[in-house]
Amino acid sequence: MTQRVLFTASTASHIRNFHLPYLRRFRELGWAVDVACAAPAGDIPEADRVIPLPFRKKITAPANFRATAILRRELRRTDYDLIVTHTALASFFTRLALPRSGPRPAVVNMVHGYLFDLQTPGLRDKLLLQAEKLTAGRTDLVLTMNETDLETAQALSLAPRVAFVPGVGVDFRRLDAALAQDRAALRRELGLGAEEFVLLYAAEFSRRKNQPLLLRALAKLPDRVTLALAGSGAELEGCKALAKELGVERRVRFLGQVAEMAPWFAAADAAVSSSRSEGLPFNIMEAMYAALPVVASDCKGHTDLLTQDETGLLYPAGDADACAQAVERLLKGPELGSRLGSAAHRAALNYSLERVLPQVMDAYLSAVQAPALV
Repeated sequence: MTQRVLFTASTASHIRNFHLPYLRRFRELGWAVDVACAAPAGDIPEADRVIPLPFRKKITAPANFRATAILRRELRRTDYDLIVTHTALASFFTRLALPRSGPRPAVVNMVHGYLFDLQTPGLRDKLLLQAEKLTAGRTDLVLTMNETDLETAQALSLAPRVAFVPGVGVDFRRLDAALAQDRAALRRELGLGAEEFVLLYAAEFSRRKNQPLLLRALAKLPDRVTLALAGSGAELEGCKALAKELGVERRVRFLGQVAEMAPWFAAADAAVSSSRSEGLPFNIMEAMYAALPVVASDCKGHTDLLTQDETGLLYPAGDADACAQAVERLLKGPELGSRLGSAAHRAALNYSLERVLPQVMDAYLSAVQAPALV
């Protein structure tokens, strides 16, 4: 009898961006593969069936409970051997749809970064923490991507088994063509001056990503420093207004949604991040592979990828002055950036898709006590 797996996530883009290699691998092993996510636009490659769900970002939105009802009906009429949940919202409402007792599929919750903070919990943090505790009994395996989340899941017993995986793997090959191009010519194509020192950050404009800190740091740096911000989101217009208020709007490039970031990684001088919290961020791993020196806040996820003064420069999260000072070190010592970038490139290889996929598949299959056929 054909085994069947269900992947769930809040959005179709999350599945497309991070999990297609895993859908493909399950199919290669003879499994039927279903995906449930919010209103996918078009088909999801490698999925035998896509189940649209009305997820909304606000956890208490009525639509999310309708999504749970849809999932509950699907689980009653479809015999799944394994459910793999992704994203905080989808993982909670997927597990909420499972029966409290009796037979059910094996459930793996892959944590891309817990969104609650045990040290300084606010109301939202408490709500998210309680959601994890409520569904812990319907989870067989929690997979975490950084040391902080691993310790949290173990301390709170959020599943009978808690394990670590080095992310989901990055297909670095898509960067190679751009990295092989003539850098000076590529910078001219992107409209970058020969003397510009380009800082790159690709992320959703959100409070968690904290782009305003980078704008404040930019205001403390020499005029030849340019900040390139790729992405969109709720905080974008506020960041544009802040750039104008700080008098740096001409030194900020708001790139919008960029379909192919490889040319920017190849053309930039350094990568920066101001995030308050991460899982294991792709943008940092891609920058590392591109041999860019990285200046990043010392939050979880960043500290798992970067070692101070060895593979990157870390500064206290929320400190714009310290961020600017770290960039100044790169401006004053080009050899430092070269050394950090070379070391970062070597470290990034540990997070390549070809190395990580077998580890993740082993973990997935262990939940159904299947042999690791990867």
